[in-house]
Amino acid sequence: MTTSEPTGPVSASSGVPSSGVPSSGGPGPEAPSTEVPAPSPATGAIGTAPPPPSTARRRARATGRGLFLGLLIFVTVVLVLFVVFNTQTVDVSLVFGNVRLPLIIALLLAAVLGALLVLLATFVVRARTSRRDGQP
Repeated sequence: MTTSEPTGPVSASSGVPSSGVPSSGGPGPEAPSTEVPAPSPATGAIGTAPPPPSTARRRARATGRGLFLGLLIFVTVVLVLFVVFNTQTVDVSLVFGNVRLPLIIALLLAAVLGALLVLLATFVVRARTSRRDGQP
């Protein structure tokens, strides 16, 4: 069996196998050992443990931001194309008369009015439920 690893204990400061002889060279008590224990097979190799939660959270946050940015760019491009292709002027019949508007303005006006109706309906439903439950 040939290995490049030293067979004896390794000194933590120099990485050279220690001979057990004090480094001062003179007589005296032996210095305490500063050996670095080798990783045990039970702990596994370096890099095999799952990342800590903070790293996983950061990775998920970065992925979410990337998806959000991609979606934002996509929606922006679609809206710009929508505006560019809907520039012709159309007649809009209102209760009090006819108006000529660019198609994009008529569509946006209809969308805003629809959103306001949904908001109003939401307030009405919430008011009815809170009154039924006895809350003011």
